[in-house]
Formats: sequence, C-alpha cells, structure tokens
Amino acid sequence: MVAVPLLDVRNLTVGFRSRRHSRLAVRDLSFSVAPGEVLAIVGESGSGKSVTALSLMRLIEREGGRIESGSIRFRRHGDDVIDLAGLDERHMRAIRGNLMSMVFQEPMTSLNPVLTIGDQLMETLIEHRRLGFGEARRLAVGMLERVRISDPERRIGQYPHELSGGMRQRVMIAIALACAPKLLIADEPTTALDVTIQAGILDLIRTLREDTGTAVIFITHDMGVVAELADRVVVMRDGERVETAPTRELFARPQAAYTRALLDAVPRLGSGAPVYAAPALQMEAVAPPPVLEVENLVTRFPVRKGPFRRLVAEVHAVDNVSLHLDRGETLGLVGESGSGKSTIGRSILKLVEPTSGRIVVGGRDVTRLGRDAMRPVRRSLQMVFQDPYASLDPRMSIADLVTEPLAIHSDMRRAERRERAVELLRRVGLDPDSLDRFPHQFSGGQRQRICIARALSSRPDIIVADEPVSALDVSVQARVIELLRELQQEYGIAYLFISHDFAVVERMSHRVAVLDQGRIVETGPTGLVLADPKHAYTKELVAAVPVADPARGRRLLMPVPQRKSPVRPLGWEPPVQRYVSLAGERLVAAD
Repeated sequence: MVAVPLLDVRNLTVGFRSRRHSRLAVRDLSFSVAPGEVLAIVGESGSGKSVTALSLMRLIEREGGRIESGSIRFRRHGDDVIDLAGLDERHMRAIRGNLMSMVFQEPMTSLNPVLTIGDQLMETLIEHRRLGFGEARRLAVGMLERVRISDPERRIGQYPHELSGGMRQRVMIAIALACAPKLLIADEPTTALDVTIQAGILDLIRTLREDTGTAVIFITHDMGVVAELADRVVVMRDGERVETAPTRELFARPQAAYTRALLDAVPRLGSGAPVYAAPALQMEAVAPPPVLEVENLVTRFPVRKGPFRRLVAEVHAVDNVSLHLDRGETLGLVGESGSGKSTIGRSILKLVEPTSGRIVVGGRDVTRLGRDAMRPVRRSLQMVFQDPYASLDPRMSIADLVTEPLAIHSDMRRAERRERAVELLRRVGLDPDSLDRFPHQFSGGQRQRICIARALSSRPDIIVADEPVSALDVSVQARVIELLRELQQEYGIAYLFISHDFAVVERMSHRVAVLDQGRIVETGPTGLVLADPKHAYTKELVAAVPVADPARGRRLLMPVPQRKSPVRPLGWEPPVQRYVSLAGERLVAAD
C-alpha cells in the first residue's frame, strides 16, 4: 500500500520580479514527502534549494519572490489536505512553527538580537501550545539540553551575540523542534556545527521521526550527511530537478552527469594531506622567522549579574594556547563549537582583547597595540568570517566590498580597484557582471565567496579563515580550496584555517591543532594526526565524521559526553597543561 504523502508539491514555479527584469528561481518542480520520511534536496548554491524551502513555508514573498504557478498540498490531519500555495497569511501563521517548522541557513539573521534565547524559545511554546510562563521555561531548558548546549539554565538568559555560530544554530534547531512539527524543513541545519554535535543532531532528528512520525526536508551540500540520514534525494540545478532516487541507488548509480560531478567533488577523509615545503626565498641563508607567533594566549570574558552588573565569574574561552605559522603554511584549528577556535582567530586580529599572552605578526609584537596602531598591520593580516551575511555591509555594492581593504590600505585608484575586483570574482567562481549588486541578492554560498575575494584583495601575508567554505556546496568548495592553495603557492600566504570539517582540513592543512575547551590537546602533521589520533578527544571527533557512503549502513551513534561549562569563578586558574612529545613532531596533552 502506497503511503499518502504528507506534502505533495506539483509543478511549482517561483519567480522574482523588479521594475527592470524578472527571473524564475524554481521551474516546474515536483516531489512528495511521506510521513516520517527524510527527503534531501541537494545542489549547488543558486540551484533553488532555499527558494523552494521558503516557498513551502510561504516566506518567499518577504524576500521579494512569488509563487507563479503550481500547488503545495499539505495534509494537516487525517484527510484534511490544504494547498499552501493559496493560503493567506493569517492561516499560515497557525501552521508555521506548529505543524511545519524551518531551521534557517543563517542563525544570526534569523534570531532576534534584542530578545534572549529563552524568550525566543518560549514564544513558540506560548503561542502554539498555550503554555504558562513556568511550564514554557521548563520545556525551553529541556530543548536546549536536547540539542546539547552546555549550562542551559545560564544560556537561556543570554542573547544571540553571546553565543558561537554553532550554538546559535543549535538554538534555531531547538526552536524548530519545540512543538514537534509534522514537517521539519532544515536548510543547511548542520553547516555551522562540529562533527560530534552534528552527529547528535542527526540522531535527534532520527529519534524525532521515529517517535512522532515527523517528516524532514533536509537541504544540504554535505553528501556525508545525506548518506547518513536521507531516505530519498532530489538533485537540483538552476531551479530545476535533474534527478531523484532513493539514497543508496543515487550514490551507487547516479544517472545525471551533474549528480556524478557532485559526488566526485565530495571531500573524503583519508584522501591525503599536503606536506609543507617552505617557499623559495632569494638571498636568504637562514630560515626566516614565522610570520605568526602566539605564545601562551589567554582570552577570557566577564560574566556579570545583578542590577549593578557586578563581575561574578569569567568565561575561559582560550587558556594558554601557543602556536606558530611559517610563510606559505596552513595550520588547521579543529574542535567543537565553543572550543575557542574563533576566539583565537579574533584575538590574533585584536577584534577581541586578549587577557594575557603574546602575539607577534611579521616579527612585530602587536599584543598591546591599540586600534589605530593595528590599522597598518591589518593589510598583511586579513580574516574570512564564519557568518558571511553579518560581515558584509548591506548598503555597499560588491565592487566596494571586495576592494574595501585596498581603499583603506592603498593609494590604488577606483578604476584600478574595480579591475582587481573583476579578477577576484572570476577566481572565486562568481560572475564579474555582479559587481554592482548587493549582498542580499546572493545566496549564502555566494556571499561567502565574496568574503574570500575581499580577504584576498590586499594580498595579505596571513589570512585567518573562520569556516571559509562551510557555506559552499561541494563543487564550489573544491574550487575554492584549490584557489586558496594556488594563491598560497603564488604569494606565500599563510592560513590559520578554522573548520569543523575534517575532510576539508585534511585537504587544506599542513599541520593541525585540536582544541578542547580552550586548550590544544593534540597537534602535529595533519596526515599523522587524522590517520592515527592519540588523544581520546581527537579519536571522538574523527569517529563522528559522516562518511558519504550509504552502503556502509547507518552508524549507531554513541551519546556525546556533556562538556564542562567554561564559566569559572574569579581567581580560578587552570592547572598547567603538560604534553607528551611523539615521533613526527607531534604533541599530545597528558591528561
């Protein structure tokens, strides 16, 4: 007996219109989702995946789009089927967040910055479940525990900007799951998550559908996640469906050439890491000093409470981290969300003030430099941020954004800067005709490529890359990684490469440092560390990496250990970390 679909989409066409032109972002798309089924929608940036999701939730109108034709038939209860394509806003509000929920691609732009995490979680429960404040708060704390956010009683009173990117994404997932919806639409829900939390979220989604029959539309570019979770896959390109098949069949026998190209571009752990070779230097008789040296870096944040905002504790984000980067070298920083990866990068750029330690850039100690004194240093020290939308000024054109470092740090004329922007956009795979467009007119992956082009514009010596390819589909990801490596060989750029994707880190990094709660627990050549991890935490991370091969079967995921809170009382100092030196220039923390 064929299951009656929970959602049946037929001949959906979605367009965007303006005074000057109109375009169709989705054309004649059809698919269905059964109760309890996980359907993955995959494809490159700009293929129409997110437009499809927004159309199903009837949020596309808020983005300037409209459903031109087609139907979206949703079965609310029993035989009660309604066409969402023709539903008015009042009736859609009763469905959104209750019967249908969505996890958005960019959590910082989806969470209200002036409301606490608790307020936003409780809002859904109070609106749709008609719960009192106390019961809603209790359930909200429980949801934060389910998505493995440490210290949920404290987090519930925090604001979005106080959480890391991965934590914000987990909050979005908690909000979406709060009312146990019939259909969960997840648009890149694990993009910002480290592998252990990703594994926990996948397990959570599996449990949800087994317990409640919730169906899931999973939009992603991570084929490992597709192999782990999806029952069927829809492959999209340029707004059209090019192939659909059960997951195992698609991976084993892809029919479309485009699908085969996507699968071939998937980075796979164990494919080999680059080996560092110092760039050829003229007139140098001795080895040059590192371009970056970090010694005993400590970064802490205050915790204040009470009406007078009294200092009561400190968040130990980074504790006594030391590292170095040579010219033309890449050091990968890996670890769970909240482990201190991004804080190290921001501390090096002096975007947050270190508590103690020493930072030397190009032989110059910048530890105590103020904002004005740091300005000339930043020409040689650039950053690609984790959240591309938040790091791009929405009022500036792409031409001005990409060449902003040149406008600040060089005397280059505007016409010359525009020529450089054209060259950079081509190199990161974007159309130079988009120079006069604005950030909101691009997909998340396209915005990240714009950020990479901007960081490269001043030809820096060091780039701190914070999840630089996490928002990119696999084919573009492969091209951008190759581009970064080409530029490294051409210009001798050193990268501090922050990522939760071990396969990407392996492809990009000469050395790797594994962070746990603000401390390096293992470091050494990438190939050695990932092939034969020695520290228990590194082993846990490597074991959690999803494999893009559904034939291997679904893993039995072990519960992820709850990490200790990084909040410590005033005056508390961690014990001195001792390391064991192993062959191959490896260091492992002695627990």
